[in-house]
Amino acid sequence: MLFPTISFAAFFAVVFPITWLLNDRNAWKKWFLVAASYYFYAFWKIEFTLLLLASSVGNFYTALLLGHLSDGRARRIIFWLAVTANLALLGVFKYYNFFTASLIDALGSLGISANLPFIELALPIAISFLTFHALSYVIDVYDRTLKPTTSLVDILLYISFFPHLVAGPIVRANKFLAQTTRCSRMSDVKLAHSVFLIIGGLFKKVIIANYLSTDFVDGVFRAPADFSSLDLLLGMYAYALQIYCDFSAYTDIAIGVANLLGYEFPQNFNQPYRALTVQDFWRRWHITLSTWLRDYLYIRALGGNRRGRVRTYANLLVTMGLGGLWHGASWNFCIWGLMHGTALVVERLLDLTGAPRSRIAAALMWLVTFHFVCFAWVFFRASSFDTSLVYLKTLFSDGSWRTTMTPLVGCVFVLGALTQIIPARWFAALQARYEAVPLALKVAVPFATIFMIAVAAPGGIPPFIYFQF
Repeated sequence: MLFPTISFAAFFAVVFPITWLLNDRNAWKKWFLVAASYYFYAFWKIEFTLLLLASSVGNFYTALLLGHLSDGRARRIIFWLAVTANLALLGVFKYYNFFTASLIDALGSLGISANLPFIELALPIAISFLTFHALSYVIDVYDRTLKPTTSLVDILLYISFFPHLVAGPIVRANKFLAQTTRCSRMSDVKLAHSVFLIIGGLFKKVIIANYLSTDFVDGVFRAPADFSSLDLLLGMYAYALQIYCDFSAYTDIAIGVANLLGYEFPQNFNQPYRALTVQDFWRRWHITLSTWLRDYLYIRALGGNRRGRVRTYANLLVTMGLGGLWHGASWNFCIWGLMHGTALVVERLLDLTGAPRSRIAAALMWLVTFHFVCFAWVFFRASSFDTSLVYLKTLFSDGSWRTTMTPLVGCVFVLGALTQIIPARWFAALQARYEAVPLALKVAVPFATIFMIAVAAPGGIPPFIYFQF
């Protein structure tokens, strides 16, 4: 079940009114939302709802135990067992076959023949997001920055809540659980903001991301040697816009849908291609992931910048390398993460983390940062390391400046670029106008806009990119 589909519209048309009818009975409302979320997840593979249930129940009781135990060896052992169990769940499903194949190749290069077993398991959708939600809850309880909840339904809802379940944003337990202890208030719902997020998300996904993908990017990355240098350059830029419009669309819709149900999610994107440094990029791109990696991995697990410059640089490389690998079982993702980690180290060495001294300096910093990010996306998007090398080799050696980009794709490309330029205050002004219109228009405008998006959309709705993570 995808957000921009008739099936989801029918699903939400049932969930929305029932949620508010049950609002005065908070416990019933939460159990209903849990059931709706499990139904939403079961749309892909019903067996994986058992995995979702096991993770939720296991982490619930582990957190209760951690909350009751005094600090000591037993508490540390239970904590590390919980962390290991959560990571093992991710490792078995997502990384076992990848590391097994890598080990076989490494041994083979040494002349050692290894016959290691592979596991035939389908990858549960959104297992990375599920794991990070569960880990943040257990870690916060262990650190005593969060008291464990005694309500099982709260944890079931926190981990399975359908708006953020599949592709984020990654919502911290302390922020979400605080909202489950009370009935939602109509004043919590920012109607205009939610409507604009949902419609904007639909437009970015259905129109911009899908046309860029199906009519240009997919072909360029499938066989880069068949395209000109100009096409490959435009393909690199187009994919940067596609992945932004695709992923930010999902989280925008998720934030809007959650708010209509009375829950608040954090912002996840803030025009990332306006960044002047790579550090600034990660303050704007997938904000909930970058802050999760910063707080739990870089600072808590590795020590952050508290152990000297060399250790700080190593911590940055480890954090970004693992952050890249989190996206998928491929060395390309790891390379992408290490490229960003290296850029963060270089920026610290050159002391580029402060404000630019002039507009010219700012323009140069933006130009370098933007092209570095786009260059790194080649490794993220390419199907293999060899394909990445072919792409880059052809980009820099073909020398031809013909293009296969159609006028339609060119127009969509420009629309994608405008998402990074249009000031946020323009949307705020439109939202204020929408709030002031009569109720009939409040209903008619979104439906008319959605209808026009549906008419203009290409055939079929490809899955969101981040579904695979």
